[in-house]
Amino acid sequence: MSPDEIFKLQFLEVVENQLKKNEPPETRQTLQRLMQEGYSEEAAKLLISQCVAAEMIAMMDSDTPMNHERYIKWLHQLPDAPE
Repeated sequence: MSPDEIFKLQFLEVVENQLKKNEPPETRQTLQRLMQEGYSEEAAKLLISQCVAAEMIAMMDSDTPMNHERYIKWLHQLPDAPE
């Protein structure tokens, strides 16, 4: 398994955990919205995982904790990729 595949699975696991815990609730809302827009559940989760990845990169770059406002902003922007 390539490093890219490992990261993809880890980011998807974060999405699954957010959905199970309903924390933040915007993750589930975004999943439902994307599915209503015609995305499959798998594709919607992959889009959400891009936000997880972007937030983790931002956290590492700035050496700061998770920024919930930024993460939620990115969820609302989907299917456009996080900036």
